[in-house]
Amino acid sequence: MAYHVDFRDVQFNVFDFLNISQLLHYPAFSEQNLELYQMVLDESLKFAQKELEPINASGDREGCKLVDGKVTTPRGYPKAFAAFAENGYVSMDANPALGGQGLPHTMRVAAYEFLTGANIPLSMYGGLTHGAAHLIESFGSDSLVQLFCEKMYRGQWAGTMCLTEPGAGSAVGDLKSTATPLPDGTYSISGQKIFISGGDQDLTENIVHLLLARIPGDPAGTKGISLFVVPKYWVSKDGQMGALNDVICTNLEHKMGIKASSTCALSFGESGQCRGILLGERAQGMRYMFQMMNEARLLCGVQGSSVAAASYEHAWRYASERVQAGVNILNYPDVRRNLALCRSLSEGMRALVYYAAFYLDLAEKEKDPVKKARYQNRIDFLTPICKAYCSDHGFKVTELAMQIYGGYGYVSDYPIEQYMRDVKISSIYEGTNGIQALDLLGRKISANQGLFYRELCEDIVNTLMPLAAQSQLQKEVQELKKAIERIGQVLQSFAEQMMSGQKEAPFYHATPFLEMMGHTVIAFLLLHQAMHCESLAKINTENPTFYQNKIHTARFFAAQFLPRVHAFAKTMQDQDRSAFSIIYQA
Repeated sequence: MAYHVDFRDVQFNVFDFLNISQLLHYPAFSEQNLELYQMVLDESLKFAQKELEPINASGDREGCKLVDGKVTTPRGYPKAFAAFAENGYVSMDANPALGGQGLPHTMRVAAYEFLTGANIPLSMYGGLTHGAAHLIESFGSDSLVQLFCEKMYRGQWAGTMCLTEPGAGSAVGDLKSTATPLPDGTYSISGQKIFISGGDQDLTENIVHLLLARIPGDPAGTKGISLFVVPKYWVSKDGQMGALNDVICTNLEHKMGIKASSTCALSFGESGQCRGILLGERAQGMRYMFQMMNEARLLCGVQGSSVAAASYEHAWRYASERVQAGVNILNYPDVRRNLALCRSLSEGMRALVYYAAFYLDLAEKEKDPVKKARYQNRIDFLTPICKAYCSDHGFKVTELAMQIYGGYGYVSDYPIEQYMRDVKISSIYEGTNGIQALDLLGRKISANQGLFYRELCEDIVNTLMPLAAQSQLQKEVQELKKAIERIGQVLQSFAEQMMSGQKEAPFYHATPFLEMMGHTVIAFLLLHQAMHCESLAKINTENPTFYQNKIHTARFFAAQFLPRVHAFAKTMQDQDRSAFSIIYQA
Protein backbone atom coordinates (compact mmCIF):
# COMPACT_ATOMS: atom_id res chain seq x y z
CA MET A 1 0.00 0.00 0.00
CA ALA A 2 1.67 3.22 -1.18
CA TYR A 3 2.81 5.90 1.26
CA HIS A 4 1.04 9.22 0.66
CA VAL A 5 1.73 12.67 2.09
CA ASP A 6 0.56 16.21 1.39
CA PHE A 7 3.87 17.33 -0.08
CA ARG A 8 2.51 20.77 -0.89
CA ASP A 9 1.70 21.41 2.75
CA VAL A 10 5.18 20.25 3.79
CA GLN A 11 6.69 22.74 1.34
CA PHE A 12 4.33 25.46 2.53
CA ASN A 13 5.40 24.96 6.15
CA VAL A 14 9.11 24.95 5.38
CA PHE A 15 9.42 27.62 2.72
CA ASP A 16 6.37 29.88 3.11
CA PHE A 17 5.17 29.82 6.70
CA LEU A 18 8.44 29.33 8.58
CA ASN A 19 10.44 30.99 5.79
CA ILE A 20 13.46 28.79 6.39
CA SER A 21 15.60 31.19 4.36
CA GLN A 22 15.91 33.16 7.63
CA LEU A 23 18.29 30.46 8.87
CA LEU A 24 20.70 31.05 5.97
CA HIS A 25 21.90 34.22 7.76
CA TYR A 26 23.54 32.10 10.45
CA PRO A 27 27.17 31.11 9.72
CA ALA A 28 26.44 27.40 10.19
CA PHE A 29 23.97 27.48 7.28
CA SER A 30 25.47 30.25 5.15
CA GLU A 31 26.75 27.89 2.44
CA GLN A 32 23.37 26.18 2.10
CA ASN A 33 20.45 27.35 -0.02
CA LEU A 34 16.77 26.77 -0.70
CA GLU A 35 17.53 24.60 -3.73
CA LEU A 36 19.43 22.22 -1.43
CA TYR A 37 16.52 22.09 1.00
CA GLN A 38 14.06 21.38 -1.81
CA MET A 39 16.31 18.56 -3.04
CA VAL A 40 16.47 17.10 0.49
CA LEU A 41 12.67 17.01 0.65
CA ASP A 42 12.35 15.51 -2.84
CA GLU A 43 14.92 12.79 -2.24
CA SER A 44 13.69 11.97 1.26
CA LEU A 45 10.17 11.39 -0.03
CA LYS A 46 11.45 9.22 -2.88
CA PHE A 47 13.56 7.18 -0.46
CA ALA A 48 10.66 6.71 1.93
CA GLN A 49 8.35 5.56 -0.85
CA LYS A 50 10.88 3.34 -2.64
CA GLU A 51 12.91 1.81 0.21
CA LEU A 52 10.95 2.07 3.47
CA GLU A 53 7.25 1.72 2.72
CA PRO A 54 7.61 -1.57 0.75
CA ILE A 55 9.03 -3.38 3.81
CA ASN A 56 6.76 -1.76 6.41
CA ALA A 57 3.87 -4.25 6.32
CA SER A 58 6.10 -7.28 5.73
CA GLY A 59 8.34 -6.21 8.61
CA ASP A 60 5.28 -5.95 10.83
CA ARG A 61 4.16 -9.47 9.90
CA GLU A 62 7.61 -11.04 10.27
CA GLY A 63 8.88 -9.09 13.28
CA CYS A 64 12.25 -9.50 14.96
CA LYS A 65 13.53 -12.86 16.21
CA LEU A 66 15.86 -13.87 19.04
CA VAL A 67 17.86 -17.01 18.29
CA ASP A 68 20.85 -18.18 20.37
CA GLY A 69 21.14 -14.79 22.04
CA LYS A 70 21.19 -12.82 18.78
CA VAL A 71 18.42 -10.67 17.29
CA THR A 72 17.61 -10.69 13.60
CA THR A 73 15.44 -8.01 12.02
CA PRO A 74 12.89 -8.74 9.25
CA ARG A 75 13.97 -9.45 5.70
CA GLY A 76 15.02 -6.33 3.86
CA TYR A 77 15.79 -4.31 6.98
CA PRO A 78 19.60 -4.64 6.99
CA LYS A 79 19.76 -3.56 3.34
CA ALA A 80 17.29 -0.71 3.88
CA PHE A 81 19.10 0.56 6.97
CA ALA A 82 22.42 0.49 5.12
CA ALA A 83 20.84 2.69 2.45
CA PHE A 84 19.26 4.86 5.17
CA ALA A 85 22.70 5.45 6.69
CA GLU A 86 24.47 5.86 3.34
CA ASN A 87 22.01 8.59 2.37
CA GLY A 88 22.84 10.48 5.58
CA TYR A 89 19.52 10.14 7.36
CA VAL A 90 21.13 9.26 10.69
CA SER A 91 23.15 12.46 10.69
CA MET A 92 21.19 15.08 8.74
CA ASP A 93 21.61 17.84 11.35
CA ALA A 94 24.85 16.51 12.88
CA ASN A 95 28.27 18.16 13.00
CA PRO A 96 29.97 17.91 9.54
CA ALA A 97 33.32 17.46 11.27
CA LEU A 98 31.98 14.17 12.65
CA GLY A 99 30.33 12.84 9.52
CA GLY A 100 27.10 14.84 9.67
CA GLN A 101 25.48 16.99 7.01
CA GLY A 102 24.98 20.08 9.17
CA LEU A 103 21.43 20.71 7.99
CA PRO A 104 18.89 22.59 10.14
CA HIS A 105 16.80 20.60 12.61
CA THR A 106 13.80 21.89 10.68
CA MET A 107 14.92 19.98 7.59
CA ARG A 108 15.54 16.82 9.58
CA VAL A 109 12.05 16.95 11.10
CA ALA A 110 10.49 17.53 7.66
CA ALA A 111 12.44 14.61 6.16
CA TYR A 112 11.63 12.41 9.14
CA GLU A 113 7.95 12.98 8.52
CA PHE A 114 8.38 10.93 5.35
CA LEU A 115 10.79 8.39 6.83
CA THR A 116 8.62 7.86 9.90
CA GLY A 117 5.32 7.96 8.06
CA ALA A 118 6.58 5.25 5.71
CA ASN A 119 8.20 3.05 8.37
CA ILE A 120 8.32 3.93 12.07
CA PRO A 121 10.39 0.91 13.21
CA LEU A 122 13.28 1.40 10.81
CA SER A 123 13.46 5.14 11.37
CA MET A 124 13.70 4.49 15.12
CA TYR A 125 17.07 2.79 14.76
CA GLY A 126 18.44 5.91 13.10
CA GLY A 127 16.79 8.35 15.49
CA LEU A 128 18.13 6.67 18.62
CA THR A 129 21.61 6.38 17.13
CA HIS A 130 21.62 10.09 16.34
CA GLY A 131 20.53 10.95 19.88
CA ALA A 132 23.16 8.72 21.49
CA ALA A 133 25.96 10.08 19.30
CA HIS A 134 24.91 13.66 20.00
CA LEU A 135 24.97 12.95 23.73
CA ILE A 136 28.54 11.66 23.50
CA GLU A 137 29.48 14.66 21.35
CA SER A 138 27.94 17.08 23.87
CA PHE A 139 29.34 15.70 27.14
CA GLY A 140 32.11 13.25 26.29
CA SER A 141 35.85 13.80 26.28
CA ASP A 142 37.63 14.43 22.98
CA SER A 143 38.83 10.84 22.94
CA LEU A 144 35.30 9.48 23.42
CA VAL A 145 33.97 11.72 20.67
CA GLN A 146 36.67 10.61 18.26
CA LEU A 147 36.21 6.97 19.20
CA PHE A 148 32.46 6.73 18.74
CA CYS A 149 30.65 9.67 17.14
CA GLU A 150 31.61 9.49 13.48
CA LYS A 151 30.93 5.77 13.19
CA MET A 152 27.56 6.30 14.86
CA TYR A 153 26.59 9.31 12.76
CA ARG A 154 27.51 7.34 9.64
CA GLY A 155 25.30 4.45 10.77
CA GLN A 156 28.20 2.00 10.94
CA TRP A 157 27.51 1.62 14.67
CA ALA A 158 24.14 2.12 16.38
CA GLY A 159 23.20 3.64 19.74
CA THR A 160 20.64 3.06 22.48
CA MET A 161 19.47 4.64 25.71
CA CYS A 162 19.34 2.23 28.68
CA LEU A 163 17.26 3.68 31.48
CA THR A 164 14.39 1.36 32.38
CA GLU A 165 14.79 -1.59 34.75
CA PRO A 166 12.33 -4.07 36.22
CA GLY A 167 10.60 -2.08 38.95
CA ALA A 168 12.26 1.18 37.90
CA GLY A 169 10.41 2.63 34.91
CA SER A 170 9.40 6.26 35.23
CA ALA A 171 11.01 6.25 38.70
CA VAL A 172 14.52 6.04 37.25
CA GLY A 173 16.07 6.87 40.62
CA ASP A 174 15.12 3.39 41.87
CA LEU A 175 17.54 1.69 39.48
CA LYS A 176 19.83 -1.05 40.77
CA SER A 177 22.52 -1.10 38.05
CA THR A 178 25.99 -0.45 39.43
CA ALA A 179 29.28 0.79 38.02
CA THR A 180 32.35 -0.13 40.10
CA PRO A 181 35.62 1.72 39.37
CA LEU A 182 38.47 -0.38 37.92
CA PRO A 183 42.21 0.40 38.15
CA ASP A 184 42.43 1.34 34.44
CA GLY A 185 39.82 4.10 34.80
CA THR A 186 36.95 2.12 33.30
CA TYR A 187 34.03 0.74 35.30
CA SER A 188 32.70 -2.75 35.89
CA ILE A 189 29.04 -2.63 34.88
CA SER A 190 26.38 -4.88 36.39
CA GLY A 191 22.62 -4.70 35.95
CA GLN A 192 19.48 -5.46 33.98
CA LYS A 193 17.74 -3.11 31.56
CA ILE A 194 14.38 -3.66 29.87
CA PHE A 195 12.37 -2.13 27.02
CA ILE A 196 15.56 -1.12 25.20
CA SER A 197 14.71 -0.12 21.63
CA GLY A 198 17.37 -1.47 19.28
CA GLY A 199 19.02 -3.24 22.21
CA ASP A 200 20.28 -5.89 19.82
CA GLN A 201 19.96 -6.14 16.02
CA ASP A 202 21.76 -7.25 12.87
CA LEU A 203 21.83 -3.85 11.15
CA THR A 204 25.18 -2.50 12.39
CA GLU A 205 28.63 -3.81 13.35
CA ASN A 206 28.42 -2.56 16.93
CA ILE A 207 25.87 -1.07 19.32
CA VAL A 208 26.86 1.69 21.74
CA HIS A 209 24.66 1.58 24.83
CA LEU A 210 24.31 4.71 26.96
CA LEU A 211 23.54 3.27 30.37
CA LEU A 212 22.48 4.85 33.64
CA ALA A 213 24.01 3.28 36.74
CA ARG A 214 25.09 4.23 40.25
CA ILE A 215 28.67 4.20 41.45
CA PRO A 216 28.79 2.60 44.92
CA GLY A 217 28.68 5.28 47.62
CA ASP A 218 26.92 7.88 45.51
CA PRO A 219 23.59 9.33 46.75
CA ALA A 220 20.31 7.49 46.35
CA GLY A 221 17.72 8.70 43.84
CA THR A 222 18.38 10.49 40.59
CA LYS A 223 21.07 12.75 42.11
CA GLY A 224 23.49 9.84 42.39
CA ILE A 225 23.14 8.45 38.87
CA SER A 226 25.97 8.53 36.36
CA LEU A 227 25.99 7.85 32.62
CA PHE A 228 28.25 5.29 30.95
CA VAL A 229 29.21 4.37 27.41
CA VAL A 230 28.93 0.59 27.18
CA PRO A 231 29.61 -0.83 23.70
CA LYS A 232 28.31 -4.28 22.80
CA TYR A 233 31.81 -5.09 21.55
CA TRP A 234 34.66 -3.45 23.41
CA VAL A 235 36.46 -0.79 21.43
CA SER A 236 40.21 -0.28 21.81
CA LYS A 237 41.83 3.15 21.86
CA ASP A 238 42.65 2.88 18.15
CA GLY A 239 38.97 2.35 17.34
CA GLN A 240 39.14 -1.36 16.64
CA MET A 241 36.38 -3.66 17.91
CA GLY A 242 37.38 -6.45 20.26
CA ALA A 243 35.55 -9.17 22.15
CA LEU A 244 31.90 -9.20 23.20
CA ASN A 245 31.60 -6.90 26.21
CA ASP A 246 29.45 -9.24 28.34
CA VAL A 247 26.25 -7.59 27.11
CA ILE A 248 23.58 -10.21 26.42
CA CYS A 249 20.05 -9.94 25.06
CA THR A 250 17.96 -12.11 27.38
CA ASN A 251 14.52 -11.44 25.95
CA LEU A 252 12.79 -9.90 22.96
CA GLU A 253 9.45 -8.30 23.72
CA HIS A 254 6.38 -9.32 21.70
CA LYS A 255 4.47 -6.11 21.22
CA MET A 256 1.26 -4.58 19.96
CA GLY A 257 3.12 -2.60 17.28
CA ILE A 258 6.54 -1.48 15.97
CA LYS A 259 7.29 -5.19 15.65
CA ALA A 260 10.27 -4.62 13.37
CA SER A 261 11.91 -2.52 16.09
CA SER A 262 13.77 -4.85 18.44
CA THR A 263 12.69 -4.11 22.01
CA CYS A 264 15.09 -6.00 24.24
CA ALA A 265 15.88 -6.97 27.80
CA LEU A 266 19.64 -6.70 28.28
CA SER A 267 21.90 -8.21 30.91
CA PHE A 268 25.13 -6.33 31.64
CA GLY A 269 27.98 -8.12 33.41
CA GLU A 270 26.36 -11.50 33.91
CA SER A 271 29.83 -13.04 33.76
CA GLY A 272 31.51 -10.12 35.50
CA GLN A 273 33.23 -8.98 32.31
CA CYS A 274 31.22 -5.92 31.25
CA ARG A 275 33.11 -2.62 31.13
CA GLY A 276 31.90 0.91 30.61
CA ILE A 277 33.38 4.38 30.29
CA LEU A 278 32.09 7.28 32.39
CA LEU A 279 30.50 9.92 30.18
CA GLY A 280 31.11 13.42 31.51
CA GLU A 281 31.10 14.01 35.24
CA ARG A 282 30.13 11.60 37.98
CA ALA A 283 26.51 11.76 39.26
CA GLN A 284 25.37 13.94 36.33
CA GLY A 285 23.79 11.15 34.33
CA MET A 286 20.18 12.26 34.51
CA ARG A 287 21.04 15.82 33.54
CA TYR A 288 22.89 14.55 30.48
CA MET A 289 20.25 12.02 29.54
CA PHE A 290 17.57 14.69 29.41
CA GLN A 291 19.19 16.04 26.26
CA MET A 292 18.65 12.74 24.47
CA MET A 293 15.20 12.33 25.98
CA ASN A 294 14.09 15.77 24.83
CA GLU A 295 15.34 15.06 21.31
CA ALA A 296 13.46 11.76 21.39
CA ARG A 297 10.33 13.50 22.67
CA LEU A 298 10.29 15.80 19.67
CA LEU A 299 10.63 12.74 17.43
CA CYS A 300 7.72 11.14 19.29
CA GLY A 301 5.71 14.17 18.21
CA VAL A 302 6.92 13.63 14.65
CA GLN A 303 5.79 10.00 14.87
CA GLY A 304 2.30 11.07 15.92
CA SER A 305 2.14 13.83 13.32
CA SER A 306 3.47 11.76 10.43
CA VAL A 307 1.26 8.74 11.09
CA ALA A 308 -1.75 11.05 11.42
CA ALA A 309 -0.92 12.66 8.08
CA ALA A 310 -0.46 9.30 6.33
CA SER A 311 -3.68 7.94 7.83
CA TYR A 312 -5.62 10.99 6.68
CA GLU A 313 -4.21 10.69 3.16
CA HIS A 314 -5.31 7.06 2.93
CA ALA A 315 -8.72 7.81 4.44
CA TRP A 316 -9.73 10.58 2.05
CA ARG A 317 -8.52 8.57 -0.93
CA TYR A 318 -10.54 5.58 0.22
CA ALA A 319 -13.62 7.74 0.86
CA SER A 320 -13.38 9.28 -2.60
CA GLU A 321 -13.54 5.82 -4.20
CA ARG A 322 -15.90 3.93 -1.87
CA VAL A 323 -19.55 3.80 -3.00
CA GLN A 324 -22.22 2.62 -0.59
CA ALA A 325 -25.99 2.51 -1.27
CA GLY A 326 -25.26 4.17 -4.60
CA VAL A 327 -23.60 7.17 -2.96
CA ASN A 328 -19.92 7.97 -2.68
CA ILE A 329 -19.24 8.02 1.07
CA LEU A 330 -17.25 11.22 0.67
CA ASN A 331 -20.65 12.91 0.48
CA TYR A 332 -21.87 11.56 3.84
CA PRO A 333 -21.93 14.37 6.44
CA ASP A 334 -20.37 12.25 9.20
CA VAL A 335 -17.57 11.12 6.89
CA ARG A 336 -16.93 14.73 5.87
CA ARG A 337 -16.73 15.74 9.51
CA ASN A 338 -14.36 12.91 10.39
CA LEU A 339 -12.15 13.73 7.42
CA ALA A 340 -12.06 17.40 8.48
CA LEU A 341 -11.05 16.34 11.99
CA CYS A 342 -8.25 14.19 10.54
CA ARG A 343 -7.13 16.95 8.21
CA SER A 344 -7.13 19.77 10.74
CA LEU A 345 -5.37 17.69 13.39
CA SER A 346 -2.71 16.35 11.01
CA GLU A 347 -2.01 19.78 9.49
CA GLY A 348 -1.96 21.33 12.95
CA MET A 349 0.44 18.76 14.33
CA ARG A 350 2.71 19.13 11.31
CA ALA A 351 2.77 22.87 11.89
CA LEU A 352 3.56 22.34 15.58
CA VAL A 353 6.52 19.97 15.20
CA TYR A 354 8.03 21.99 12.35
CA TYR A 355 7.58 25.20 14.37
CA ALA A 356 9.29 23.58 17.37
CA ALA A 357 12.21 22.37 15.25
CA PHE A 358 12.58 25.86 13.76
CA TYR A 359 12.84 27.36 17.24
CA LEU A 360 15.41 24.72 18.14
CA ASP A 361 17.51 25.94 15.21
CA LEU A 362 17.11 29.55 16.33
CA ALA A 363 17.99 28.72 19.94
CA GLU A 364 21.17 26.91 18.93
CA LYS A 365 22.49 29.35 16.33
CA GLU A 366 21.45 32.75 17.68
CA LYS A 367 24.26 34.78 19.29
CA ASP A 368 22.21 37.60 20.82
CA PRO A 369 21.70 36.43 24.42
CA VAL A 370 18.23 37.97 24.81
CA LYS A 371 16.89 36.43 21.60
CA LYS A 372 18.64 33.16 22.29
CA ALA A 373 17.03 32.87 25.73
CA ARG A 374 13.58 33.60 24.30
CA TYR A 375 14.02 30.98 21.57
CA GLN A 376 15.18 28.41 24.11
CA ASN A 377 12.23 29.19 26.36
CA ARG A 378 9.90 28.48 23.45
CA ILE A 379 11.38 25.07 22.59
CA ASP A 380 11.44 24.11 26.28
CA PHE A 381 7.76 25.01 26.58
CA LEU A 382 6.72 23.26 23.37
CA THR A 383 8.59 19.98 23.85
CA PRO A 384 6.12 18.28 26.22
CA ILE A 385 3.20 19.57 24.12
CA CYS A 386 4.74 18.19 20.92
CA LYS A 387 5.36 14.83 22.53
CA ALA A 388 2.07 14.33 24.32
CA TYR A 389 -0.43 16.16 22.12
CA CYS A 390 0.88 14.77 18.84
CA SER A 391 1.22 11.19 20.05
CA ASP A 392 -2.26 11.22 21.63
CA HIS A 393 -3.94 12.88 18.67
CA GLY A 394 -1.91 10.95 16.12
CA PHE A 395 -3.53 7.84 17.60
CA LYS A 396 -6.89 9.62 17.53
CA VAL A 397 -6.54 10.31 13.81
CA THR A 398 -5.85 6.63 13.11
CA GLU A 399 -9.05 5.84 15.03
CA LEU A 400 -11.07 8.32 12.95
CA ALA A 401 -9.48 7.05 9.75
CA MET A 402 -10.39 3.48 10.68
CA GLN A 403 -13.98 4.59 11.25
CA ILE A 404 -14.04 6.06 7.74
CA TYR A 405 -12.81 2.74 6.32
CA GLY A 406 -15.34 0.80 8.37
CA GLY A 407 -14.59 -2.92 8.61
CA TYR A 408 -11.87 -2.67 5.97
CA GLY A 409 -9.87 -0.42 8.26
CA TYR A 410 -9.78 -3.15 10.88
CA VAL A 411 -8.13 -5.73 8.61
CA SER A 412 -4.49 -5.89 7.58
CA ASP A 413 -5.25 -5.56 3.86
CA TYR A 414 -5.27 -1.81 4.53
CA PRO A 415 -2.60 0.17 6.42
CA ILE A 416 -4.68 1.89 9.10
CA GLU A 417 -4.64 -0.90 11.69
CA GLN A 418 -0.83 -1.05 11.58
CA TYR A 419 -0.58 2.73 11.82
CA MET A 420 -2.79 2.56 14.91
CA ARG A 421 -0.72 -0.17 16.55
CA ASP A 422 2.62 1.39 15.65
CA VAL A 423 1.86 4.91 16.85
CA LYS A 424 0.37 3.97 20.22
CA ILE A 425 3.79 3.47 21.80
CA SER A 426 4.63 7.14 21.14
CA SER A 427 2.41 8.19 24.03
CA ILE A 428 4.13 5.75 26.38
CA TYR A 429 7.89 5.73 25.84
CA GLU A 430 10.31 8.63 26.40
CA GLY A 431 8.29 9.62 29.47
CA THR A 432 4.60 8.79 29.41
CA ASN A 433 2.23 11.55 28.40
CA GLY A 434 1.14 11.93 32.01
CA ILE A 435 4.74 12.82 32.83
CA GLN A 436 4.82 15.31 29.95
CA ALA A 437 1.72 16.96 31.41
CA LEU A 438 3.36 17.18 34.83
CA ASP A 439 6.48 18.63 33.22
CA LEU A 440 4.46 21.29 31.41
CA LEU A 441 2.41 22.32 34.43
CA GLY A 442 4.92 21.69 37.20
CA ARG A 443 8.07 23.00 35.52
CA LYS A 444 7.49 24.90 32.30
CA ILE A 445 4.46 26.94 33.35
CA SER A 446 5.97 27.85 36.71
CA ALA A 447 9.50 28.55 35.40
CA ASN A 448 10.58 32.14 35.98
CA GLN A 449 7.13 33.07 37.27
CA GLY A 450 5.37 31.95 34.11
CA LEU A 451 7.81 33.61 31.68
CA PHE A 452 7.66 30.86 29.00
CA TYR A 453 3.87 31.02 28.85
CA ARG A 454 3.74 34.83 28.93
CA GLU A 455 6.17 35.05 26.03
CA LEU A 456 4.06 32.65 23.98
CA CYS A 457 0.88 34.62 24.68
CA GLU A 458 2.59 37.87 23.75
CA ASP A 459 3.74 36.40 20.44
CA ILE A 460 0.28 35.03 19.65
CA VAL A 461 -1.45 38.34 20.32
CA ASN A 462 1.21 40.49 18.67
CA THR A 463 1.27 38.24 15.59
CA LEU A 464 -2.43 37.72 14.97
CA MET A 465 -4.14 40.90 16.15
CA PRO A 466 -2.56 43.23 13.55
CA LEU A 467 -3.41 40.73 10.79
CA ALA A 468 -6.96 40.11 11.97
CA ALA A 469 -8.25 43.53 10.99
CA GLN A 470 -7.87 42.68 7.30
CA SER A 471 -8.78 39.01 7.60
CA GLN A 472 -11.94 36.97 7.12
CA LEU A 473 -10.93 35.12 10.30
CA GLN A 474 -11.55 37.91 12.81
CA LYS A 475 -14.15 35.87 14.69
CA GLU A 476 -11.78 32.91 15.07
CA VAL A 477 -8.96 35.16 16.28
CA GLN A 478 -11.27 36.61 18.92
CA GLU A 479 -12.19 33.08 20.04
CA LEU A 480 -8.50 32.25 20.34
CA LYS A 481 -7.97 35.36 22.45
CA LYS A 482 -10.84 34.27 24.75
CA ALA A 483 -9.26 30.82 25.07
CA ILE A 484 -5.95 32.36 26.14
CA GLU A 485 -7.74 34.52 28.69
CA ARG A 486 -9.56 31.45 30.03
CA ILE A 487 -6.28 29.56 30.44
CA GLY A 488 -5.00 32.53 32.43
CA GLN A 489 -8.02 32.24 34.73
CA VAL A 490 -7.32 28.53 35.20
CA LEU A 491 -3.72 29.24 36.16
CA GLN A 492 -4.88 31.85 38.65
CA SER A 493 -7.30 29.31 40.11
CA PHE A 494 -4.49 26.77 40.43
CA ALA A 495 -2.32 29.32 42.24
CA GLU A 496 -5.12 30.12 44.68
CA GLN A 497 -5.77 26.45 45.39
CA MET A 498 -2.09 25.81 46.09
CA MET A 499 -1.90 28.82 48.39
CA SER A 500 -4.84 27.40 50.33
CA GLY A 501 -2.95 24.15 50.92
CA GLN A 502 -4.30 22.07 48.01
CA LYS A 503 -0.84 21.35 46.65
CA GLU A 504 -1.93 18.46 44.42
CA ALA A 505 -4.89 20.29 42.85
CA PRO A 506 -3.23 21.46 39.61
CA PHE A 507 -1.64 18.08 38.93
CA TYR A 508 -5.01 16.35 39.09
CA HIS A 509 -5.79 18.29 35.90
CA ALA A 510 -2.32 18.19 34.30
CA THR A 511 -3.26 15.98 31.34
CA PRO A 512 -6.36 17.95 30.24
CA PHE A 513 -4.39 21.16 30.82
CA LEU A 514 -1.75 20.02 28.35
CA GLU A 515 -4.45 19.08 25.86
CA MET A 516 -6.09 22.49 26.02
CA MET A 517 -2.68 24.14 25.63
CA GLY A 518 -2.16 21.99 22.54
CA HIS A 519 -5.53 23.05 21.11
CA THR A 520 -4.61 26.68 21.72
CA VAL A 521 -1.14 26.55 20.19
CA ILE A 522 -2.34 24.66 17.13
CA ALA A 523 -5.27 27.08 16.68
CA PHE A 524 -2.71 29.90 16.69
CA LEU A 525 -0.50 28.16 14.11
CA LEU A 526 -3.36 27.23 11.78
CA LEU A 527 -4.92 30.70 11.96
CA HIS A 528 -1.53 32.30 11.35
CA GLN A 529 -1.01 30.02 8.35
CA ALA A 530 -4.50 30.78 7.05
CA MET A 531 -3.92 34.53 7.21
CA HIS A 532 -0.63 34.03 5.44
CA CYS A 533 -2.54 32.14 2.75
CA GLU A 534 -4.96 35.06 2.42
CA SER A 535 -2.01 37.24 1.51
CA LEU A 536 -0.40 34.67 -0.81
CA ALA A 537 -3.67 34.10 -2.67
CA LYS A 538 -3.66 37.75 -3.75
CA ILE A 539 -0.30 37.43 -5.51
CA ASN A 540 -0.32 33.75 -6.53
CA THR A 541 -3.36 32.56 -8.44
CA GLU A 542 -1.91 29.22 -9.60
CA ASN A 543 -3.36 27.06 -6.82
CA PRO A 544 -6.29 28.86 -5.17
CA THR A 545 -7.74 25.59 -3.80
CA PHE A 546 -4.73 25.01 -1.57
CA TYR A 547 -5.01 28.46 0.00
CA GLN A 548 -8.76 28.25 0.44
CA ASN A 549 -8.47 24.82 2.04
CA LYS A 550 -5.95 26.18 4.55
CA ILE A 551 -8.45 28.88 5.51
CA HIS A 552 -11.35 26.43 5.81
CA THR A 553 -9.21 24.00 7.83
CA ALA A 554 -8.16 26.70 10.30
CA ARG A 555 -11.77 27.83 10.70
CA PHE A 556 -12.91 24.25 11.29
CA PHE A 557 -10.22 23.61 13.92
CA ALA A 558 -11.05 26.82 15.76
CA ALA A 559 -14.76 25.96 15.75
CA GLN A 560 -14.26 22.39 16.91
CA PHE A 561 -11.39 22.63 19.40
CA LEU A 562 -11.32 26.10 20.98
CA PRO A 563 -14.68 25.44 22.74
CA ARG A 564 -13.01 22.43 24.36
CA VAL A 565 -10.61 24.81 26.11
CA HIS A 566 -13.55 26.35 27.94
CA ALA A 567 -15.03 22.93 28.75
CA PHE A 568 -11.73 21.78 30.27
CA ALA A 569 -11.41 25.08 32.12
CA LYS A 570 -14.84 24.65 33.72
CA THR A 571 -13.94 21.25 35.17
CA MET A 572 -10.67 22.65 36.50
CA GLN A 573 -12.25 25.67 38.11
CA ASP A 574 -15.11 23.62 39.61
CA GLN A 575 -12.46 21.84 41.73
CA ASP A 576 -14.06 18.42 41.39
CA ARG A 577 -12.03 15.70 43.19
CA SER A 578 -14.47 12.81 42.94
CA ALA A 579 -11.82 10.50 41.48
CA PHE A 580 -10.21 10.40 44.93
CA SER A 581 -13.51 9.33 46.51
CA ILE A 582 -13.85 6.14 44.48
CA ILE A 583 -12.98 3.04 46.54
CA TYR A 584 -11.28 0.16 44.75
CA GLN A 585 -11.65 -3.26 46.29
CA ALA A 586 -11.51 -6.82 45.00
